[in-house]
Amino acid sequence: MRAIDAAAVAIMIGLTFSWALNGVAAKLANAGYNPVLLTLLRSLIGTVCVFIWCRWRRVPLFERDGTLLAGFAAGILFGGEFVLIYMGLDFTTVARSALMVNTMPFWVLLGAHFLLGERMSAQKLVGLVLAFGGVVLVFSDRLSLPDRDAIKGDLMSLAAGAFWAATTLVIKGSKLAKTSAEKVLLYQLAVSAVVTLPLLPFATPLVREPSALAVGALLFQAIFVVGFTYVVWFGIMRRYPAAGLSSFTFLTPAFGVLLGGTLLGEPLSIQIFLALGLIAAGLVLVNRVSKSQAS
Repeated sequence: MRAIDAAAVAIMIGLTFSWALNGVAAKLANAGYNPVLLTLLRSLIGTVCVFIWCRWRRVPLFERDGTLLAGFAAGILFGGEFVLIYMGLDFTTVARSALMVNTMPFWVLLGAHFLLGERMSAQKLVGLVLAFGGVVLVFSDRLSLPDRDAIKGDLMSLAAGAFWAATTLVIKGSKLAKTSAEKVLLYQLAVSAVVTLPLLPFATPLVREPSALAVGALLFQAIFVVGFTYVVWFGIMRRYPAAGLSSFTFLTPAFGVLLGGTLLGEPLSIQIFLALGLIAAGLVLVNRVSKSQAS
């Protein structure tokens, strides 16, 4: 594999910026449509985009490889994650949501320690403590609250991060770990669309205040984020070491906080930036490869 070079750095900055902008797009789409409908449409459109890519690249999708049950489990968790993200954004800000959702690596760390037998090093434990110190700061910060109900959204976003982690653990602990990333993504998108469909009768009203901006925000998420940036991510994961790429994960919550403030005018307090610093530092420690691992 290649060493991390300038091209990889530029791509990762673009990807993490796009993933953070996804939160702003979700907030804008929420204004026009119900969160459950948005989850369904995002998954359906994303499924079509990724399927077309797989057919073009001749990625095998339908061979029997023992991944069906794990794929269904990953898809159910994936659908739950995005329902929680969209519902949470009805109450809280993009900045606060970005910090909560991006606690995912720390839930994975805990889950892998207790469920997969991956021992937690002292370095990773420090990262975990720092990150959850940041979470406590977010919940204690009243200055960045849009209103009293924001705590509901924060909790939903935190739960979404846990669902994301559970999806990752299912993938790591099953035969999905040995199949193509495109097939794993298709499982998540297709199954999440199926499992959210029965929820539509309970998600009223489905249409709120439809607008070109809300439709554009949905298409940005489904076509650009899912159909393009995830495919780019798969590509660079094959060319560069995963440990080096994962060191950029702190940029997503950083961009999320900044974009929420600049594009949506969300209130950003000193505590939010301190929380961001703690979570980012925790991410760096958790993803940093120790000398013993590198040798």
